[in-house]
This record gives sequence, C-alpha cells and structure tokens, in this order.
Amino acid sequence: MHLESPLPDTDRVADAAAHEPPLDCPLCPRLAAFRHEQRIAHPDWYNAPVPAFGDPQAWLAIVGLAPGLQGANRTGRPFTGDYAGVLLYETLAKFGLSEGVFAARPDDGLTLKGAIIVNAVRCVPPQNKPTPEEIRTCRQFLEPPLHALPNVKVVVALGQIAHQSAVKALGGKLPKMRFGHCAEHRLPSGLMLVDSYHCSRYNTNTGRLTAPMFEAVFARALALRDGG
Repeated sequence: MHLESPLPDTDRVADAAAHEPPLDCPLCPRLAAFRHEQRIAHPDWYNAPVPAFGDPQAWLAIVGLAPGLQGANRTGRPFTGDYAGVLLYETLAKFGLSEGVFAARPDDGLTLKGAIIVNAVRCVPPQNKPTPEEIRTCRQFLEPPLHALPNVKVVVALGQIAHQSAVKALGGKLPKMRFGHCAEHRLPSGLMLVDSYHCSRYNTNTGRLTAPMFEAVFARALALRDGG
C-alpha cells in the first residue's frame, strides 16, 4: 500500500488486528440493542461485531456493507451463511483468490489468497440498514485494516455505502468520486477503487447484477494490479 507509516509491515498488520471492535462494542446503541436481542433469540449464533477475513498480505481489499442477520452475524465470517456469499466466494475462486471449498460455514477450511474482506459496518443492522451515524462511527474500524495492509493495490467496494466509507477511510473526496458499477477512482494514496453493485439476492434476482457483471469487476481489479 502506498500510505506512509512509521510501522514495519508486520507491526502494521498487528496494529490493524488490535483495532477490531470488542465483542460487546457499545458505540452504536441501536446496533448493540439489536445484537442483544439476537443473543437472546439465538444464543448459538455469533452475534458480535464480525472481524475482517482474509490474507494479511492481500493485494485486494473488498469492502462490504454489514453482516447479514442469518449470514455473518450467525457464522462470524463475512459473507458466510447467506445468499450474498455464494456469488462472492464463487467469483473469488474463479480468479484464484481463494483456496479450499466454500461450504458456507466458518469451519469449512476456506482461505483467501491475495484478498481480504472487511465490512464498513461490523454489526448487523435491523433490516440490513445502518444509519448514517452508525456508518460514521464504525469507520474507525474500517480505516486501520485498510491502512495497515502493506501490499494492497486495489479496493473493491460492494455497494454505495461501502464505496462512500472506503473513499472517506482512504482520504478521497466523495463529490469527485461517484459510485457506479465498474466505476474506477484513483485515491490520494495511489490505490485504485473499483465499484460494484452489492452481490445481494435482491440485486441478482432482479438482474441488476449478473455473474458476468460481477466477474468483470474482479477482472478489472486484476488488470489494475498488473498495471493495466
């Protein structure tokens, strides 16, 4: 990554891990209350802020929106356990960015190679809709991973909220960097940001996002990594 840092690479990765939110993060009262409700209703679920998942030496950072109620909030791993993860992990496998077989379980042995996933909001929001204040508050847990990863060259943002949070976390200006599927933006650090519609069931069922459209985003990310 092209950001200046006084920390050696190994210390920068460790510093990012140290900035994961605590399991009982109280910063967003509405999300904390919803999390508490889910712990009562589903005591065997993860029901906590979901940490980043992937390769600490990644060249590609994928920014998602937030955990799904029956997905990452249940399993504790981003995009694992609900429909959105199927297309994402199938695409990562197709482009050689994962090893193992995705079985929608956190213990399936899947690992990412050259990629890491981090959500803009770490706790599940009611109706999958975080408030602007919750998005702003959680940005303190998005910035450290993005700044700490030593080899990141490209960021893929899944959806408009992820795009906005990634731009702000990496020092860009939103009026100059508008969201659009396959839109590209050069950030002040020199990183490239590529946008995609979110791989949600709604977007794929309505045809707003197709598998070829999604794959085109990652093909472009690979080309940008290689100087294309």
